[in-house]
Amino acid sequence: MENTYGAPAGDGFPRSNPKDAVSVPAILLMVLAGVSLLWAIVSLLSPVNPDDLEQLFNNPALAPYHDALEQNRALLTSTSSFAGRLMWYGPVILLNALAFFGALMMKKLQNWGFAVAGGFASLVPCCGTCGCLALPISIWALVVLFKPEVKAAFK
Repeated sequence: MENTYGAPAGDGFPRSNPKDAVSVPAILLMVLAGVSLLWAIVSLLSPVNPDDLEQLFNNPALAPYHDALEQNRALLTSTSSFAGRLMWYGPVILLNALAFFGALMMKKLQNWGFAVAGGFASLVPCCGTCGCLALPISIWALVVLFKPEVKAAFK
């Protein structure tokens, strides 16, 4: 009896629809980047009350740290201003916006380079509220983006 079953064609891996392959990681990256972006914008626009800052310096529970607080009074005061908050949250806003719009381009299968840039932007540590969650999802997104069939599907 002859064996009529041949070896599978191709490399043995099933081919998936590129749109389906990018859908879940793109949506998850958009959600995580959107949450981090919203947090950074709210933090940037939330005013710091000078009385609250003065209460920090005069807090009796922090008496052992009074000298350190006084040495850093100028730094704490400057970072609580709008310009100081912009210095801290500006890069977070830019990177999360890049991650969000890169994931959006990934979902639409448009502009592969921008999608990859968004994936790499979400890899930056300490860049939002969802850093621990964004790391494995952005690695997953980048692995999917570098598959030849997915890369070929981009416009």
